[in-house]
Amino acid sequence: MTGRPGRTGRAGSQASAGDLLELVRSGRATTRGALQHATGLSRATVGQRLDRLFRAGWLREGAGGPVDSPLGGRPSITLEFDDAHAVVLSADLDTRHARAAVLTLTGEILAEHSGVLVIEDGPDAVLGELGRWFAELLEKAGHRTDEVCGIGLAVPGPVDTDTGRVVQPPIMPGWDGYDIRGRLARAFTEHSGAGPLPVLVDNDANLMAYGEQRTAYPDCSAFVLVKVSTGIGAGVVVDGSVYRGIDGGAGDLGHIRVPAGADALCRCGSYGCLAAVASGGAVARLLAEAGVPAASGSDVRDLLASGHPEAAALARDAGRQVGDVLATVVTLLNPGVLMIAGDLAGTPFLTGVRELLYQRALPRSTAHLDVVTSRLGERAGLVGAGAMVVEYLYAPERVEERLAALGV
Repeated sequence: MTGRPGRTGRAGSQASAGDLLELVRSGRATTRGALQHATGLSRATVGQRLDRLFRAGWLREGAGGPVDSPLGGRPSITLEFDDAHAVVLSADLDTRHARAAVLTLTGEILAEHSGVLVIEDGPDAVLGELGRWFAELLEKAGHRTDEVCGIGLAVPGPVDTDTGRVVQPPIMPGWDGYDIRGRLARAFTEHSGAGPLPVLVDNDANLMAYGEQRTAYPDCSAFVLVKVSTGIGAGVVVDGSVYRGIDGGAGDLGHIRVPAGADALCRCGSYGCLAAVASGGAVARLLAEAGVPAASGSDVRDLLASGHPEAAALARDAGRQVGDVLATVVTLLNPGVLMIAGDLAGTPFLTGVRELLYQRALPRSTAHLDVVTSRLGERAGLVGAGAMVVEYLYAPERVEERLAALGV
């Protein structure tokens, strides 16, 4: 997995082992000579700091690279991040189902499970069940509990990332302010016997965007993903980092007021929200009123997959409503990629989005815009949640703390 945020390492004697690891992981310096050049550290100091990373098992030597000196000589040995020394657990919650996985540190899924998990059953029950899934998946993947370095969780609501708690989530009754991190950590321990682990939580659209951008569009400096399922949310990645706003509320497109929804009551309690007229849940409601069995966005997805004409027509109408709002988003952010994901992310909905988007947005805003659908599909949130954990744990300042804790 590529496309990490472009951190700049500290130069001179301030460059730490964590800074060296970041240079190697990002591909900006992958030999001892290149690390000396990038940091200004002496050969001996670079060697000492790399030795700590080797003893921790976080670095390994790769094949010989290009010769550092123009005068020739032996090829320099390349340095690589050793992604085999630990694994990550991740999960992606939707309103009525969830996915969980064991991943390598570079995002490869080693074991995966999906199943019914109803978010309205409350955080205690849902997170307890996730803990059981994780324990079973870890055994299936053939890894020990002491190889797990952290857990990442994607949830369908706004998250205060400092605390890991959801804040007034419209479609997560009973979750507001709940200690998700603590409960999920305890649940995994209860089912696996593992020791304390860091748990990170973020909004599902944010993590889907992060996973998709890093995997398929690492060079795109402004990336927007819109998830249209039970609700509607957006994730924005700018210069390799998720943009969350001041308290995690960025990207809540579903609760922008639109004229077509003036009489439509949203699950948040307000009238006129985009989600009330253009989400998977809204389309399901319209189909049910017309006598077509549909109760959720996933039911609409199944109808669209079977070519149901009325579902396709309503999905296209919903796409037009979303496209009208996205014209403003695209004009404001000027992204290079606009990705449509979620239950409605098919040809009818995408056609509707394009119709209104290109009609309403200035040509300057869409001249270099790619409007696409998901590459990772239902795994996007899992990959993004895993990447969030890895970036947190291997950030330069945290590397120093962890090396000290390991005694190296």
